[in-house]
Amino acid sequence: MSDQGKKPVSERWYHKGPVLMRGRQVPKSTTDQRLLDDRGHADWLHTDPWRVLRIQAEFVEGFGALAELGPAVSIFGSARVPVDSPWYAKGVELGRLVSDAGYAVITGGGPGAMEAANRGAREAGGTSVGLGIELPFEAGLNPYCDLGINFRYFFARKTMFVKYSEGFIVLPGGFGTLDEVFEAVTLAQTGKVTSFPIVLVGIDYWRGLVDWLRDSVQAGGMIGESDIDRLHLTDDLEDAVEHLKRESARVRPEPGQQPE
Repeated sequence: MSDQGKKPVSERWYHKGPVLMRGRQVPKSTTDQRLLDDRGHADWLHTDPWRVLRIQAEFVEGFGALAELGPAVSIFGSARVPVDSPWYAKGVELGRLVSDAGYAVITGGGPGAMEAANRGAREAGGTSVGLGIELPFEAGLNPYCDLGINFRYFFARKTMFVKYSEGFIVLPGGFGTLDEVFEAVTLAQTGKVTSFPIVLVGIDYWRGLVDWLRDSVQAGGMIGESDIDRLHLTDDLEDAVEHLKRESARVRPEPGQQPE
């Protein structure tokens, strides 16, 4: 969350898709919120069909902008990481390493760890991509995104992360970061993606989660050991990139082979 919410109304600004709003034009709810909370009356009969076209447009814009991106890795992490944090420095270094390995870097386009990864990619001469989302009082894409798309809907944005990435590398983060991790591991578990390496960077930060998955969820018969093995835990940024390269190469189509 940025400082936008602390500013006087006249100084606030907001991105709604491609539209910039300031001051009293800033809405009190997001497009996602209005879609999901719209219950109890029949107005949706008239408005929802038009929303479908808007949703379709987001997918078309995303596919069109990213179709020729080439091999890419999505890097996730908290928007609340300050610039002077060791994790910000690690994010910059990770963005550089991923770029040096020949991948474009995709982030959520926000501040904190996302900005750090975009910054590292850009300073290394790589391709730096930000996929932003309409949120209350957010300041838009960080200045290190060379290619940026602002989405209204989370589900359209999340599709782009998985479709155009060969895997995720995840720095410490909160609910949004956890959401991306568990969606990706679910898609891999259910075979919706053939193979999708997920690297968790920060052993001290992530070990409690992995231990809980093993000691409670797996022990209770809810998942198998191979499901936990989909998560690669490390403190070494070079190991993170090498693991992703190795795992993604195992299932990369042969030249001339077209995916379905």
